[in-house]
Amino acid sequence: MRRLQPPFTDPDDPDSPRSAPAGNVPAELNRFVGRGYELAALGGLLEESRLVTVVGVAGVGKTRCAGRVAALAEKRYCDGVWLAELSPVREPGLLEHAVVEALGLTDHTGRPPRTVLVEHLRERRALLVLDGFEHLVDACADLVRELLRRAPGLRVLAAGRRPLLVDGEVTFTLAPMCDEDAVELFSERARSVRPDREPTAGDRAATLELCHRLDGIPLALELAAGRLRALSVDQVLLRLDDRFRLLTGGSRGAPPRHRALRTAIGWSHELCTPEQRLLWARLSVFAGQFDLEAVEYVCGGAGLPAHAVLDVLEELLAQSVVEREDGATGTRYRLLESVREYGAEWLAAAGDTRRMRRRHRDWFLGLATWCELDWFSPRQAEVAARIGAELPNLRRAMECSMESPDEVHLAHHLAGSLWFYWAGCGRLSEGRYWLEHVLEEPTPYDASRLKVLWVLGYVAVLQGDAVGAISALQECREEAERSGDATATAYAVHRTGCLAIVTDDPARAEELLREALGRYREIGELNSNVVMAQVELAMAVAFQGDLDAAADICEEVRELCEDHGERWALAYALYVLAYAALRRGLPERARRMLGECLSIGRTFDDLLATALSLELLALVTAVEGDAGEAAVLQGAAERIWPSVGLPLFGSVYFGRPRVECEEQVRRELGDAAYEAGLRDGRRLDRAAAVERALGGVLSIRPGQGAGLGAVHRKAEEGVNAERW
Repeated sequence: MRRLQPPFTDPDDPDSPRSAPAGNVPAELNRFVGRGYELAALGGLLEESRLVTVVGVAGVGKTRCAGRVAALAEKRYCDGVWLAELSPVREPGLLEHAVVEALGLTDHTGRPPRTVLVEHLRERRALLVLDGFEHLVDACADLVRELLRRAPGLRVLAAGRRPLLVDGEVTFTLAPMCDEDAVELFSERARSVRPDREPTAGDRAATLELCHRLDGIPLALELAAGRLRALSVDQVLLRLDDRFRLLTGGSRGAPPRHRALRTAIGWSHELCTPEQRLLWARLSVFAGQFDLEAVEYVCGGAGLPAHAVLDVLEELLAQSVVEREDGATGTRYRLLESVREYGAEWLAAAGDTRRMRRRHRDWFLGLATWCELDWFSPRQAEVAARIGAELPNLRRAMECSMESPDEVHLAHHLAGSLWFYWAGCGRLSEGRYWLEHVLEEPTPYDASRLKVLWVLGYVAVLQGDAVGAISALQECREEAERSGDATATAYAVHRTGCLAIVTDDPARAEELLREALGRYREIGELNSNVVMAQVELAMAVAFQGDLDAAADICEEVRELCEDHGERWALAYALYVLAYAALRRGLPERARRMLGECLSIGRTFDDLLATALSLELLALVTAVEGDAGEAAVLQGAAERIWPSVGLPLFGSVYFGRPRVECEEQVRRELGDAAYEAGLRDGRRLDRAAAVERALGGVLSIRPGQGAGLGAVHRKAEEGVNAERW
């Protein structure tokens, strides 16, 4: 492993220049304050090496430099540049799930996430940026080693406090800034804080002294600049002198750069009021982003009333202790990791860590419970986005509950309450991880444990794992009947019926689903699960050939969904109605329904709904006379299906549209043209495939008159075409 020191310096080469000519640095890099040489050097290393790791003291700018280099290199990677932020991930077992999520992959199978990553990256030219991996270094090194071995077009840029120690790794140590660059950075930040004030000659001298004494560490410089809202540079320098004397009394065995970073953060901490320090410490229990309501509940209390939290938070924002991030879920906040760790030390010193972690857990337990209820409402899309944003905190809440045998039931409740996210928003793999993980702790069978069992069975069904599904569902039903838990019994029966559909036993599925719906009525249960039971009953009836009955059930579901604003289950009802419409000779109507189904599936990142809809839409397109486009859509669906759970679950009934489409299109195009169309479709990622399919929903397809003729023929046979 070669270790390179910026800028452009090789310690193994005595003739290596200590700096590069200014002409070698692109102008776009020079605009990145104080780091032009480092960025150019990093970019060069990335062209030569498949694994480059940026290491250095916390706060030195590793994340920022890696991100900027990745952005500048984006055009060289035709399959994309992907950033995985690993600092919120605490369990090594979740590392690969986090990388899968960062790449935007959704996989409903039982395949390990590493297999999903390898299959996705195997033939791609991509850059993967791993940030904040140091607490997962062994697991991360093992993953990177295998990905690089099995994906020859992949390059990895890592940023952390230590190297991965993987063969072929080039380590780039990002040093603190020299005085000149540090002054440039501090001055820029000072202008953003006080744009109305021109620096004086005295300020310039004080700034140079301040930057020198802060060792050129960017985090320290930015915290110092934040104080210019209230202080002059001279005043900052005077207070900094006090802080250095206080904090150099730490461990003399620690590297100087670690003491310097602690000095910077500790100095900023000392300048805070007692309320600001208290909030800083309490904020350390959050993982990733958090919102104001969570802060007020979790951090409010003794010494900091909830009504005062907003004002104190604003003060921490002004000092750059807390960062603000605006996105799809509104205004949110986060602590830089090193700042969070410093606050966590103070929380531990106060002996308040366990209590605060429990308050954090209680808030997110309540959030998950509320979101489960709110899922059956017009706010489904907002709920999905909210849970996605809070996933790091939900993980931490489950971890907290698993630490005490007396609280494991809360982990069960939390994992089970998130069924709608695991099953409805393309997170089956991680959902199964947590469901199985919380069941590892031996606890009495209560309502929360039984819920985890039926949710696990449901997830296994959707992954095509019949053995895992029946094991969990049988255990759930036996224990539910023994304890008299009517709710868990109904869900176990329901999901066993769902399994019967997937395993091609529609008659048994109909029997079980009718029983489950009867049980739901008896206990007064009505939510998205109950609606899905009706849809699944319609599927079972349709697969047995009774299209009229299936359509009647789904029309009831449509009315129910309209009344409650439910969209997720509606997508599957539309699929069944489209299936029935196509069988009745109404492809145009089927196309419109499938278009809405695809739109809903895209909203919730529901891979199953997307794959089913594309597969059926391919057959609709073939019936309408566009065999070439049908082959492309079929290829697009074929690319998605392995991530759902075997090709079409291995089901004859679900697979029938594909078989019929292939037979017709092969006959019309010939084998060579059909295979070419499939290849074109497989090149489309999911977003592109859905866009293409939606673009054709309302367009006039070649040969569409055949579909209209079928309507007239069915009308003459006594079929009410309007009903379809």
